[in-house]
Amino acid sequence: MSKILVTGGTGFIGSHTVVELHQAGYEVVIVDNFANSNPKILNQLEQITGKQFEFHELDLCDEAKVKAFVASQPDITGVIHFAAFKAVGESVQKPLKYYRNNFYSLINVISAFDEKVDLVFSSSCTVYGQPDELPVTEAAPVKKAESPYGNTKQIAEEILQETCAVSPDLKVISLRYFNPVGAHPTALIGELPIGVPQNLVPFITQSAIGKRGPITVYGDDYPTPDGSAIRDYIHVVDLAKAHVAAIQRMESKKASSNYEVFNLGTGKGSSVLEIIHAFEQSTGVKLNYTIGPRREGDIVQVWGDVTKSATVLGWKAELDVNEMMSSAWKWEKYLKDNPF
Repeated sequence: MSKILVTGGTGFIGSHTVVELHQAGYEVVIVDNFANSNPKILNQLEQITGKQFEFHELDLCDEAKVKAFVASQPDITGVIHFAAFKAVGESVQKPLKYYRNNFYSLINVISAFDEKVDLVFSSSCTVYGQPDELPVTEAAPVKKAESPYGNTKQIAEEILQETCAVSPDLKVISLRYFNPVGAHPTALIGELPIGVPQNLVPFITQSAIGKRGPITVYGDDYPTPDGSAIRDYIHVVDLAKAHVAAIQRMESKKASSNYEVFNLGTGKGSSVLEIIHAFEQSTGVKLNYTIGPRREGDIVQVWGDVTKSATVLGWKAELDVNEMMSSAWKWEKYLKDNPF
């Protein structure tokens, strides 16, 4: 049984990936410093899986501690690297915080493994900016980043690609996520935003349960069918399964090179207003929303071409937008009765 290190393993996507790795037969070690997550998630993971996972509280920006930790774990064969700051707005206000954390952590992990490990990197469709063509393929040009957060994803991909070019024993798959939403079917783990949610779906669920006021739809005058911005939303459980597929691909030595990139989405765009209506339809809960001005930095529309993920990685999203909304709502109701 291979041992996989999951950095940021108590976060939204990390925790769901821990569950999927366990179900696929992997031994999992979790590292986190709880900068963006809650220690209670470890208990939730145990409730879902019946297993108490090995956990280490560690700041990956501390080079000496990362080296010592990796030296104490000689049987780790793969890493799924989630640990990063991710709030776009905050990154604009505090760019150095984002550059320091997101680069130091990645570089320290690769260096500690002496550039000899299978690594799945948590990247983002933000690298495409507003694409020239839709759906956007992995071959699309990387556009100038709209935020320091987006720039950390672009530069991290460059760091990995350039390191792979000179380190044949470093194997990397960068997964470019579109918009992860939803929660585990048990409703025991889900998205836990700190403060006011910056993403649409947790704001919708918090508004529906009474934690927030009306939802603001930022712009209804975009050149889209209903005037609201379009994104490719993907269920977090589907997303988690893609990380298992990426680890398996590297283990089975199927990769065409030691650096590969895949889009992770449904291949279908949904507008903000469509998501609001899907929530109402799948939960029976009426939402209160208002139309506001466009938000600076928002792109008009983006969705992914996921052909390569299906044909090469052997993975495709299976859960639809109604399952995304109903699971997110189940999680919000669980949090009301079991506050974190």
